[in-house]
Amino acid sequence: MKKVVLCGKLFTAENDDVQKNMAVVVEDNLITAVLPASEADTDGAEVIDLSGRFVMPGLIDGHMHCTSNGDTREIPGYYPTSAEATLNGVVNLKKDLMAGFTTVRDEGCSDFEDVALKKAIIAGKIDGPRMITSGKCLTATGGHADSRYPYYLEPGQHESLVCDSPDAARKAARMVFKYGADQIKLMGTGGVMSMGDEPGAPEFTFEEMKAALDVANSRGRMSSVHAHGAEGIKIAVRAGIHSVEHGMLMDDEAIDLMAEHHTYLIPTIVAAKAIVENGVASGIHPENVEKAARCVANHYENLKKCLNKGVPICFGTDAGTPGNYHGTQTREFGFMQEAGLPTAYILQAATSRNAELVRMNDCIGTVTAGKLADLVAVDEDPFDNIHTMEHVSFVMKDGKVYKNN
Repeated sequence: MKKVVLCGKLFTAENDDVQKNMAVVVEDNLITAVLPASEADTDGAEVIDLSGRFVMPGLIDGHMHCTSNGDTREIPGYYPTSAEATLNGVVNLKKDLMAGFTTVRDEGCSDFEDVALKKAIIAGKIDGPRMITSGKCLTATGGHADSRYPYYLEPGQHESLVCDSPDAARKAARMVFKYGADQIKLMGTGGVMSMGDEPGAPEFTFEEMKAALDVANSRGRMSSVHAHGAEGIKIAVRAGIHSVEHGMLMDDEAIDLMAEHHTYLIPTIVAAKAIVENGVASGIHPENVEKAARCVANHYENLKKCLNKGVPICFGTDAGTPGNYHGTQTREFGFMQEAGLPTAYILQAATSRNAELVRMNDCIGTVTAGKLADLVAVDEDPFDNIHTMEHVSFVMKDGKVYKNN
């Protein structure tokens, strides 16, 4: 059935402009016209009156973990079964959709649960955002996400595929694609929530990183690297990475290299902020809190440098990390503004620029005739109050209305 969405204000994300009193015409799952409301033909159409609201494209979270709940009091040595993780994902993805995220890029699951959930969403078995999946991450022995049990208890591995040579990295990348992932995710440096490693230290050699990325790039697939430290970022960019996740300890050389290669940056400010805010009292280990505080200390200054040098900054939240709950990760909008990024740039980071990031800008990311009908609305103008993005009141994905408060 034809739908006509009346928009009090419309941000198409094609440029920085906000248009008033517009209409978006939707037929089936496609936008067929964007025009002044006074010119819209409503005969025989379902009229959705958002004339008192600010309308924009469906949001895209470029970095999240659908099976992680954001719990701050984890049980040491306990890892959920794949069945438990999948059920977590069903609940979390619904929360993400209700928060306005019509597309998400999952940045790693322990047993390809993201691939299964993506298939279930496409089949209409569960409600959730459109998904780009990573499957198991690739890491090095002792690196971030090497969550294997002690060798004397279990010879296998859990959360990631452990690679300690170019051949192992190449094999792991091929395995990830074999089991249905859309991209590969590499752990390029130590991390905040892993114990005993250093966020600034690189974990892969150039040769190991390039071997994995050669597999992805030869197939035209995306790739991302968890990397805080400058050296790990530089290794990944030179090896051919598509996007850098976090980047909190980068230096000027890393920024220049990313700008030269047009490497995307997903800063995930809210993830580190949530760990610091919740602190040791919430059950997070002191080592993890200390590392988060150290990582976020100069993050804003580096983001300003990235903006000035033309590094494309995208929107991603790492939702599922401690204290960073699904459905509330829209706090990232406020943190990006606090870092000094312009409002239009931030909104495009979560829409049109993220659509470029996930190579889907031909069908999502802007309110444009011919693209999929993904729309969200908020009650205030985010150019006046960016925190209104934390309270999305209307969600349409593929022409279907999931929320209209």
